[in-house]
Amino acid sequence: MLYTSPSAWTQPSKLKPAPKPAAPSAPIPQSPALSDAAIEKAIQARFARSKIAPNKFLVKVQSGVATIEGRTEVIQHKGTATRLAKLGGARQVRNRIEVSQKAREKAAANLEAGRRRAQVRRGEPRTQARSLDH
Repeated sequence: MLYTSPSAWTQPSKLKPAPKPAAPSAPIPQSPALSDAAIEKAIQARFARSKIAPNKFLVKVQSGVATIEGRTEVIQHKGTATRLAKLGGARQVRNRIEVSQKAREKAAANLEAGRRRAQVRRGEPRTQARSLDH
């Protein structure tokens, strides 16, 4: 540890003061706001190109808030619909998609069995889950 005398404490510092931050030269550009009709059209186009297209979800957009309604037999389609709506330009999503009882039962059974089908590629043999203990 370095020792400095008390007289050194009162002497002015020879360090230069920190430079002042530069003022921003131009405002940060904002993305142009899309109309509700344009957002709705973009969301419907994303739905049509995705695997959730057969569900034919109903989309309504008001003040940038997308409302999605419909019914699905695949539990993951509900989350996919929300994600696609946000990517389509909605600032908020109200997901009112109903998941069928059959899909809920299937998801519960998969959780009980410990299967994670999304983690297994087709064509690869299924293996036991590895323990973290190694």
